[in-house]
Amino acid sequence: MLPEHDPVIIAARRSPVGTRGRALARLRVEELAAPVIRAALADAAAVTGSAPEVADVILGNCMGPGGNSGRIAALAAGLGHAVPGATVDRQCGSGLAAVMDAAAAIRAGDRRLRVAGGVESASTAPVRSVDGVAYGRAPFAPEGFSDPEMTRAAQDLAAHDGMSRARQDAHAARSHAHARAARDAGRFDAELVPLAGLRHDDAIGTAERLLPRLPALFPGGTLTAGTATRIGDGAAALVLAPAGSGPGLAIRASAITGCDPALPGIGAAGAIRAALDSAGRGLAEIAALEIVEAFAAQSLAVLDRIGLAEDDPRLCADGGALALGHPWGASGAIAVVRLFSRLVRAGAPAGTLGVAAASIGGGMGIAAVLEVIR
Repeated sequence: MLPEHDPVIIAARRSPVGTRGRALARLRVEELAAPVIRAALADAAAVTGSAPEVADVILGNCMGPGGNSGRIAALAAGLGHAVPGATVDRQCGSGLAAVMDAAAAIRAGDRRLRVAGGVESASTAPVRSVDGVAYGRAPFAPEGFSDPEMTRAAQDLAAHDGMSRARQDAHAARSHAHARAARDAGRFDAELVPLAGLRHDDAIGTAERLLPRLPALFPGGTLTAGTATRIGDGAAALVLAPAGSGPGLAIRASAITGCDPALPGIGAAGAIRAALDSAGRGLAEIAALEIVEAFAAQSLAVLDRIGLAEDDPRLCADGGALALGHPWGASGAIAVVRLFSRLVRAGAPAGTLGVAAASIGGGMGIAAVLEVIR
């Protein structure tokens, strides 16, 4: 039995991921997040039998527009003036970091429910500038450190590991094939909150047939547009409560680790190992893994380092970010929503374990070990 204050995720919802500039491009961050928050809270009310008292809304977000997206989304969701909000920026790990922050507050003794997740509108992210000169991104590391753009970093990692084009293409094709099968079988339906007429992730299957014909993004390289995820708009929300509030996913352990900023794609490997060690568990005991697939090279490098075969059926069984898309600040939370569907909604028995993880720009990794509670 879990200690009284240990956090359990009792509801999990997400929007479809819309490719940047497409179906969700006109929605601001609060317009993406608010409907998903409302849906998750409605699910939580059905579990607990009453409208939940929400202590806080914590959302991951990377690219703005600033102004505390968590608070703005809480107000837009109709939670009232008394419910505060916060925004977490840990780049691609932001959504999962927000879940960890919410869990820490409950573990500290506040028994009120919390909403945590992430949101990103890449389509409406503001243009940033220094001295009137626009730039594409803020630095991931200070001067004196390697600070590659993420696509360049993925190519560097593929070269570092001697990873072939064919292997990366096959990994991306697997992601699309699994996602298409899951979509067609309705396995995403219970977690999705349709927005702006979009009912499913719009990148599924769009690159798969083109993979062998796509040109390399760098001269002499192996990375292509098909083995890099589509940047997306989207949101995810999870409701966390103390143990005893209902069935769901208990957060057994988590970890955030650092690695060489020159090879940020390997970050998830160290975090997964650290989280498993903290939980006192081994990889063989894990029934489901959701590792954010920002690039095929990154995903494969992590799998090689943790000793998991790339065709392991436990890994992103319904496809990952290579097929679904990657709304930066939301993707870590989407990984947890996917685990909730694969384990809790699918009826996995109590005690079943899952792992959610992401590599992070600047050379970091984040991971959590979660357990089914009935």
